[in-house]
Amino acid sequence: MTHTNSSAPPRISLMASGELRDALTAIEEGKGPAAIAALMAIDTESWHAIEHRLAGVIGSDLRELLLAAAEPPASKPKLV
Repeated sequence: MTHTNSSAPPRISLMASGELRDALTAIEEGKGPAAIAALMAIDTESWHAIEHRLAGVIGSDLRELLLAAAEPPASKPKLV
């Protein structure tokens, strides 16, 4: 059993960082099922590390970041 030091920041595994990258790429390409599969492949410890890092950097979580990225920019006129 592995115990983590509570003072050490959580770590994102190399595999999880690749899965997150793949998920973001899939989202950008409009491949929702592939994005979901990649996000679901991320291990629990890495999820905690991702949440910790996002909260520290942007003050938000991944869900809020993805929802904000999906919204069309208000300054751009919508093309019909």
